[in-house]
Amino acid sequence: MTLLANALCAIRSALFFFGLGLVTIFISLSGILFTWFLPFHIRGRYFVLGNAAIIFLLRVCCGVKTEVHGKLPTDRPFVAMAKHQSQWETFYLQWSLFPVATVVKRELLSIPFFGWALRFMNAIGIDRSNPRSAMRELNAKGLSRLRNNYSLLIFPEGTRTLPGVRGHYARSGASIAIAAGVPVLPIAHNGGLVWPTKSLLIRPGTVSLVIGDAIPSTGRESRELTLEVENWIEDQCAKMPQQRQP
Repeated sequence: MTLLANALCAIRSALFFFGLGLVTIFISLSGILFTWFLPFHIRGRYFVLGNAAIIFLLRVCCGVKTEVHGKLPTDRPFVAMAKHQSQWETFYLQWSLFPVATVVKRELLSIPFFGWALRFMNAIGIDRSNPRSAMRELNAKGLSRLRNNYSLLIFPEGTRTLPGVRGHYARSGASIAIAAGVPVLPIAHNGGLVWPTKSLLIRPGTVSLVIGDAIPSTGRESRELTLEVENWIEDQCAKMPQQRQP
């Protein structure tokens, strides 16, 4: 990109992050004050309005559009397993998959305003430094969410990866789907092309999001189910544009 284009991108990104901060603070404080006593399906819908506003800001401020292929299943709940490349998919999928509980690293729940909102959205914080404890907590809280008809959103690679990079897929998502008897919903995207990991510069472009068919978990083994999901996600990502599209 030219110097002028980079400068314009920096200005647009700064405007977005300013708006992001305002939306996060407003939704968190107003939600805590006025929705704390409401059941999750009502309280959570108020909080995901913030996600919708953030997606809108990404389009208006940064020129980020989304092209969706596939449809969400009508049968719920399910365990959604998605590629993790940026912050984009966290905001977009929490909104589009609602009602859903997102599995995140525990440290995020302590961030003022942002972490408070995650707590009120029934996010599950796990301690990644202690895999055994994290798995016990995920099983207990995840099964509870699923029994209450809330789907789960899990990023099986555990951390953000660069576009084209294949991380290690943990079996926790498949394991909990098998235990609960619910299907796995694979989701692929290339959001990292417009919002690269650990970058404050958001580039204009169109994100491709592909929603696969729900995969039954009944009678499956977690290793083979995870491998099937991984291969599908990575195959779809390989077919997507590897450079930003207008």
